[in-house]
Amino acid sequence: MSRIGNKPLQIPGGVTVEVSNNVISVKGPLGSDSQAIHASIGVTQKDGTLLVEKLGGADDKATRASHGLYRSLIGNMLTGVSKGFERELEIVGVGYRAQQQSKDISFQLGYSHAIVFPAPDGITLEVVEPTRIRVKGVNKQQVGQVAANIRELRPPEPYKGKGIKYKDEYIRRKAGKTGA
Repeated sequence: MSRIGNKPLQIPGGVTVEVSNNVISVKGPLGSDSQAIHASIGVTQKDGTLLVEKLGGADDKATRASHGLYRSLIGNMLTGVSKGFERELEIVGVGYRAQQQSKDISFQLGYSHAIVFPAPDGITLEVVEPTRIRVKGVNKQQVGQVAANIRELRPPEPYKGKGIKYKDEYIRRKAGKTGA
């Protein structure tokens, strides 16, 4: 029994939800998002709330897992189109910095060349400071993936902590060489 799947979802003000042919579409002030839903899961809209339920009394393991999954995905879509999602990254290292180039970001990360990271559709990249980047968007998965791709350009190393890290990430440090 999915405890998360049984919780009703409140539809925020200014958000419209449309369900048709196993596809749920959500539109709000920040944009729109849609998600295909498995045939064994149904979504009903009643009095400003959404209910995610298992259809046809299906109670196998995959349906039970999908029940909670789709409720969480729909909840993330409602939050995304009303409030949005964001991830902040920090650049640590002498000479490491970022510059805004229209929608894209140019990184100086200790390589012999600058790295230009293009902003994907639906994602806003902004350089808050030369050492802080903010990734914003409607889709939670896409925001997290773009932030991970940026972090991958120069992951933080364990000795000095140089590289790109998430704002709330803790880098476990290793001891360097000891003198003889």
